[in-house]
Amino acid sequence: MDTSTGAHRPGPDRRRFLGYVLAAPTLMTAAQLVAAPPAAAHAPAAGPPPAGIPAVEVPSADITEVVDLNDLMTLAALPTSGLITVQVHPDGTVSFALPRAEVGQGITTSTAMLIAEELDVPLDRVRVTLADARPELVFNQLTGGSNTTFSTFTPVRVAAAVARGRLLDAAAVELGAAVGELTLKAGVVTGPTGRSVGIGTLAGKAASATSRAVAADLKKADEFQVIGTPRGRIDARDAVTGRKRFTMDLAVPDAAPTMVCRPPTINGRVGSVANTAAVRAMPGVTDVAVVSTGVAVRARTFGQCIDAVRALDVTWRPGTAEGKSDESVLEELRDAELPMGLPPLTPHVDTTFTFHFRGNSALETNCAIADVRPDRAEIWSSLKAPIVAREALAAKLGLPLGAVTVHVTEGGGSFGRKLFFDAALEAAEISRKIGKPVKLMWHRADDARQGRVHPMATSRVRMAHLGSTVLGFQQRHTSVATDLGHGFGEIVTALAAKLPVADLGFSETFFQLTQSMPYNFGVTGRLLNETDKGFNTGSMRNVYSPDATCAREIVVDQLAAKIRQDPYRFRLDRLKDDRSKAVLRKVAEAGQWGRTMPEGTAQGIALHSEYHSTSAVLVEIDCRPETVNRPVRDGVAGPRVTRAVCAVDVGLPVNPRGLEAQMMGCLMDGIAQTLTSSLHLRDGHFLEASWDNYFYTRQWNTPPELRIIVMPPTTGRPGGAGELGVAASMAAVACAYGRATGTVPTTFPINHGTLSFTPKPTVPPVPASPVDGLDHAI
Repeated sequence: MDTSTGAHRPGPDRRRFLGYVLAAPTLMTAAQLVAAPPAAAHAPAAGPPPAGIPAVEVPSADITEVVDLNDLMTLAALPTSGLITVQVHPDGTVSFALPRAEVGQGITTSTAMLIAEELDVPLDRVRVTLADARPELVFNQLTGGSNTTFSTFTPVRVAAAVARGRLLDAAAVELGAAVGELTLKAGVVTGPTGRSVGIGTLAGKAASATSRAVAADLKKADEFQVIGTPRGRIDARDAVTGRKRFTMDLAVPDAAPTMVCRPPTINGRVGSVANTAAVRAMPGVTDVAVVSTGVAVRARTFGQCIDAVRALDVTWRPGTAEGKSDESVLEELRDAELPMGLPPLTPHVDTTFTFHFRGNSALETNCAIADVRPDRAEIWSSLKAPIVAREALAAKLGLPLGAVTVHVTEGGGSFGRKLFFDAALEAAEISRKIGKPVKLMWHRADDARQGRVHPMATSRVRMAHLGSTVLGFQQRHTSVATDLGHGFGEIVTALAAKLPVADLGFSETFFQLTQSMPYNFGVTGRLLNETDKGFNTGSMRNVYSPDATCAREIVVDQLAAKIRQDPYRFRLDRLKDDRSKAVLRKVAEAGQWGRTMPEGTAQGIALHSEYHSTSAVLVEIDCRPETVNRPVRDGVAGPRVTRAVCAVDVGLPVNPRGLEAQMMGCLMDGIAQTLTSSLHLRDGHFLEASWDNYFYTRQWNTPPELRIIVMPPTTGRPGGAGELGVAASMAAVACAYGRATGTVPTTFPINHGTLSFTPKPTVPPVPASPVDGLDHAI
């Protein structure tokens, strides 16, 4: 990882905030996101807004320059920030229940770093757990939109700073010294005579019998010792040694393995079951029950569940996408495209792109544990919207909200998948139906065929110009309806997002608040239209941006070629802000833009900005026949990205090492979506049935040379990072492919037209487990 020199703007000055000391037997503190009065009459005037609180900027044609989705989510979360607490324990550890979902992105580590910074305790003494669903937090328990660090940066630090102040006050009494004479380092307070006391000893003495407001000062950026330094993940050892506990690892009493026999077409329904008694009599099977999504089977082992699911004889009713195919959905999208108006009188480039369905499966299969009783319910699952999940579960079960407990477990990946709680709803329905606790796990084939998918879409882009001057940019993005039914994490917006007509307005708002325009392209306009609600879609990582940005960046390359300008220089000359120019220059320099390359290979460059962050990616691709036609068993090799450079500016990187890992994942997503990763729709179902025939970026398509450049701090506050690199990566690979082959790619992924595997049957829905692994071992 590099920390190369770039443009620098000073971060915010130290700000004094009000926080709370809460009534508790040991020290417990919380934040109140209101600036406190100055400590003295001659204190300096307040500086910029605190990190995580968006400033009002001068309006422009791009709404995201005034407010974006991240700003909206952060503002919505602020009123309940005081309900999130930091606690110091007698053993000297510090705990914090994070109201977000850790799904591999590393937010427990970055949050622990914020606490360790302000409390001056070692990082390994900070314990960050995941909070249960807390409806009182309202909008403050949604994980998405790259918002976690952006929105919690100040509240978590304020709570920790309040705790630090209380500990120093208690230590002053204990050591008989003035607070100003004390130092707190590594969890130990030392007085002027050398006497010291640990924060564990002080935890009870610093506690308060009543809750009250206190003032606290945050550290200045130049005082940071933890924030901004590369740190390994606090859960790394547990992850690699198998001690990390996911949903399926939990030992909930009497919760037995459970699976569901699912329909052969999307969202089909059970007509009848011919052999229920025979399946119930199979070894290990305890229960067989018809539910809304199929036929549930509970057994002693998951192997016995699979045997029972494969043995069921079910007659199915039609689903919501019956008879549909890639071709028929494409026709629907073409019919639904919003008009762009008459062609301009000046020269222009006008191109339409197609983006096929993509799977939204994470490494961890979709799963949940449920124990539903007549008067109460308890659920365990990795959930990014646990409040609306709890509210929906209570409504489905007919129970009071207080009778439903939802535990948020750590997840093995998400990419938007865990914004949806269908496994939790299904597990609860099964548990209620059979009257027993269940440990529900979806099969890989279930999630590929009945799970959440990134919707198929088209995107038409028109750029008008006069010579080298860009006069206007128009984009019409048309998509299969994206299910945003999780809303902003609570029941009101979740219901609004599902209402007829209102759902399109919700999607359009979401689209506009996430689509930035980094270039000076004259008069710009973008509109979204959505159609066909018959598919189970979701907010896959970066949502609309990978497709929309890829289309834009390819047309930028087309126009640059048309007017005979270098694609890199064309972009650089038209970028609006210095931060975007800096990352673009950095990848061009580090990637040796313009170097001589063999025929059939080429470089591609692209830029994407969002959520107060910006990234640029340069790749080199090999499209020569000997590379494209490499033999891969039951797969498509296709072109290979051989080199990639990514530069990223997130304002203030809390953990540069974690950010580097995020960008690596984004790059793999971008390569997959451009070259190999898609679902094939035929006769109302997807042909893919697991990862053996869903071609996410594999080892044979990862770049042998990869460099991530984390730019130094530029704003003093963190921007969004979790999804930032996907769009630029996808676009850079697409642009490189066009330059290497001389053909502008307009259908994605590029290899979608090649079906390299024999589709598995849809009946039974779970394929037989492979038994030939040793035949393919090296």
